[in-house]
Amino acid sequence: MENNRLQEEKVPKLLLSLALPAICAHLITLFYNLVDRIFIGRMEDGVMAMGAIGICAPIVTIINAFAELLGAGGAPLAAIHIGSGDDKGAEKYLGNSFSVLTVVSILITILVLSLKSPLLVLFGASERMLPYAASYITIYCMGTLFIQLTVGMNYYITTQGFAKTAMITTMLGGILNMVLDPVFIFVLGMGIRGAALATVISQMASFIWVVCFLFNKKPRLRLLPGNMKIRVSVLKEILVLGSAPFFMSVSEGVLHVCFNNQVLRFGGDLAVSAMTILFSIFQFMLLPVDGLAQGAQPIIGQNYGAGRFGRVRETIKLTALVNLLFTMCATSLVMLIPSFFIRIFNPDPELVKLGERMLRIYAGAFFVIGLNSTFQNTYNALGEGKRAFFFAFYRKGILLIPLLYFFPAVLPWGVLAVMLAEPVSDFITTGTNALYFRHFIKKKL
Repeated sequence: MENNRLQEEKVPKLLLSLALPAICAHLITLFYNLVDRIFIGRMEDGVMAMGAIGICAPIVTIINAFAELLGAGGAPLAAIHIGSGDDKGAEKYLGNSFSVLTVVSILITILVLSLKSPLLVLFGASERMLPYAASYITIYCMGTLFIQLTVGMNYYITTQGFAKTAMITTMLGGILNMVLDPVFIFVLGMGIRGAALATVISQMASFIWVVCFLFNKKPRLRLLPGNMKIRVSVLKEILVLGSAPFFMSVSEGVLHVCFNNQVLRFGGDLAVSAMTILFSIFQFMLLPVDGLAQGAQPIIGQNYGAGRFGRVRETIKLTALVNLLFTMCATSLVMLIPSFFIRIFNPDPELVKLGERMLRIYAGAFFVIGLNSTFQNTYNALGEGKRAFFFAFYRKGILLIPLLYFFPAVLPWGVLAVMLAEPVSDFITTGTNALYFRHFIKKKL
């Protein structure tokens, strides 16, 4: 049984077996997002189209936050119930998440399509970029239901120990998207609309895979009609624990808006396009970190539920060490050859020159992000969503967003002063979180 393996197998081997598929899945997701943007960047009007994708990114991020709210909010609770032998209780979280995500997805689709033009202008679209952004988001929103349920339900597959199955979910959509992108964008001449349509069709395929798996008899937790009735008590628990990852995703969308508006103000459309590339590179560096943390969550949650605290501590220490080593290597690479990463997306000389200067500052404190991600995911795995929420809010709401406006107001560096807010807030947040986390683990375990 998967839960016996989670509670008995040696932690390094177990963490590798769970994290590797998650990391591969994240890398595939990133890879097809990168391919998407590389194709877009090589269109005839690629610089403008790239900027338009950056304008749409906050909307996409905020939409996906609801999958985090109900998926990342319910799955750790389900894992704790599995660890204590309460499978029926665990299935209630799965069923409620599925039902609420369905309703939320429909409402989001209606809302965004009704308000797309004012939203895009608010989020930093210039007059030249608006047509590109509107074309992309219109088609993307039509697939909201498939995207939300795929992401949200995949958490419940991972939390049962089926990391390879969760990886296939992502691989299926990623590979299909990479095949369809050049066909729709160039062969059929759909441009940026083709990129959006490729994403929708790919996520539809992943959705079918996820739902078929959760309805069959292989998983320990299954989607059963009796558990799909929304229960206020169950939903409340999910929302409390999911508030931290939800806020992190929503605040990431808000950050995109703030960054886009500030770099547009100090650097124009070219800086917005460069910012889109920087976000993509940052995602590339973050996904392995999040994949490892995701692999650790079911181990931490189920062993905590079973009272095996020694295995919980061992898993946390190993995850933190590996994440720290990775982020240090990634930071060094970006600092040494920033222009290489910019040129992957678009070789425009002016874009490369500005982008590499922005990137060196933006990723300056990335080497500490691995530790902070480990702390945040551990809070959620142990059912301590409020603590994860506080540090997410502390980093973005108290530090990063205000600094985005403070630094360019007091420093004569223009768009580079905007970039400085990221490393400063990352460093302060991780240091503060590390001090608290040490006290928290001693008390909790």
